[in-house]
Amino acid sequence: MAEDTLQKAATIEGGSQPKSVAADLFEDMGRKVEGMSLNGKTTEDSEANDSDEQKGVEEIESLCMNCHEDGITKLLLTKIPFFREIVITSFECSHCHFKNSEIQFAGQIQQLGATYTLAVDQKQDLGRQIVKSDTCVVQVPDIQLEIPAGRGQLTNVEGILSMVSQDLAALQPERKLADAAAYEAIEKVIESLKDMASGNRLPFAISVDDPAGNSWIEPSAEDKSGKYKKTEYKRSAEQNSKLGLADASDAADASPKTEIRPEYHAAGMVPDLPTGHGALDQDVEDDDIVEGKVYDFPTQCPGCSHACVTHMKMVNIPHFSEVVIMSTVCDACGYRTNEVKSGGGVPEKGRRITLKVRGAEDLKRDILKAENCALACPELGLNVEPGTLGGRFTTVEGLLSQVRDDLRSQIFDAEGEGYEGGDSMAATEKVKWDKFFGNMSKALDGKLEFTCILEDPLAASYVQSYTAPDPDEQITVEDYARTEEEEEHLGLKDIKTEDYEEEDDKEIAG
Repeated sequence: MAEDTLQKAATIEGGSQPKSVAADLFEDMGRKVEGMSLNGKTTEDSEANDSDEQKGVEEIESLCMNCHEDGITKLLLTKIPFFREIVITSFECSHCHFKNSEIQFAGQIQQLGATYTLAVDQKQDLGRQIVKSDTCVVQVPDIQLEIPAGRGQLTNVEGILSMVSQDLAALQPERKLADAAAYEAIEKVIESLKDMASGNRLPFAISVDDPAGNSWIEPSAEDKSGKYKKTEYKRSAEQNSKLGLADASDAADASPKTEIRPEYHAAGMVPDLPTGHGALDQDVEDDDIVEGKVYDFPTQCPGCSHACVTHMKMVNIPHFSEVVIMSTVCDACGYRTNEVKSGGGVPEKGRRITLKVRGAEDLKRDILKAENCALACPELGLNVEPGTLGGRFTTVEGLLSQVRDDLRSQIFDAEGEGYEGGDSMAATEKVKWDKFFGNMSKALDGKLEFTCILEDPLAASYVQSYTAPDPDEQITVEDYARTEEEEEHLGLKDIKTEDYEEEDDKEIAG
């Protein structure tokens, strides 16, 4: 049976078309329960007598690493609502009674790393599910606690805090004898963890950071702005190497001669310029970027660390400013992305743009959402934190459609017709999400009026006005003073553009 399972997995991984391992090796537990009869067998089992294919849990005889006798490993592949497929493994040895369980991700490494942050401010939040892969780091900033990458786990907020406190307490008697100071410090951390796990110390924040993008904290339809945040980021070369996506030898390949600026010459790039692109389009004499011209320059793929090319073009948006559109495509792994960067300096104040969407015509307005811009639609119950979607230059309809599709793919990700989030989604949660997506669909069809609010601390976002340069009655623009937190997050407090030579001289003299 194990050989059959591995053969199927190899077929899936080696096929020309990407397929879900879940659809081929196991079935979703919700569907499995629906097909069960009173005697515990599925309808397919009765009709086709094919128990190996229809079995929900696979059992494999494997070696016990404790006593070196044969034990049983059980494998169950299922789907977590709001997330994706995972493999739950459980090992038990009948000889020495050793037990172990963990989870593994059942799909591919994501193109971007991901960090999820949850502000735990009520006891109900302690029950939020957490998926921790073997490459994930868990942090509790309030007590400066960091849990390094280790075995994969499927637990919740309370469970992971209790587990850490128990692990720390296990060696406390030895620490007390060896190092009294370390014992006292760790004892305070254990007490803090116990208070957090019991709900006696609220609020606090917890985050999971996974370069593979396969860890997760459960969201809720009732989360307010700032309570739940997801941030995607490009992996470093070191992170790609640890994930087995790149090797240092990849940068040793020879590269062709390129007619580009000296600082971007292929001989100085790490890794070198890919051979498939030839000379890149760069003007080595003119230092000014020409509007409308497409520039190419070599870069490193954040997905696999291989060399690739980024295309850049400057576009002038009427009645706004110049923006830079960047597109990167990797021939090695298929990674592709596009970003919009605003030109110009940093303004003194942020900007809040409010658009009243009254019909289908307003959905066609151009909209530029900068990377650091937050999006909110109060009538739809929608709040998008800064950095979630990156920079986007599209229409109001296009932006909301992307938000809806991304959320739906996480919550009601379908492997077939009628699949609605798996068997573990609570009925009340499903009703809330159905209502949310129903309102989103009505708004995108132009049947529901709503307000779209863009709040950008760098004033780099824009909504098209149909009456420009005259004021548009449906658009309200107001400048606001940035908060201390926004200034710190954007790094503006560390920027000094005047008299910095004098401070350097004082430091040297001191």
